[in-house]
Amino acid sequence: MHNNYIYILIMAAVSFLIRALPLTLLRRQIKNRFLRSFLYYVPYVTLSVMTFPAILNATQSPIAGAAALIAGMISAFCGAGLFKVACCCCAVVLALEFIL
Repeated sequence: MHNNYIYILIMAAVSFLIRALPLTLLRRQIKNRFLRSFLYYVPYVTLSVMTFPAILNATQSPIAGAAALIAGMISAFCGAGLFKVACCCCAVVLALEFIL
């Protein structure tokens, strides 16, 4: 049980340092193009990394989740809005859950 408190303290320290260090060290505007684009895409990548496993594990069959992911990507690429993409993904999962 004592190790849990150490783990929590380490995670809190790391989280704090990740947020506080850039604020204290970087006082001027970042002009490096690579670093700016890297920092711009970090939230999107983090959200993707957290969401992707949930998509595959949310259904009873990972095949249905993968098919819904592909269907959602195709419908979004074709210009469908968020509601239409969500409905398309739900329909694919529903159909494949009945089949599988």
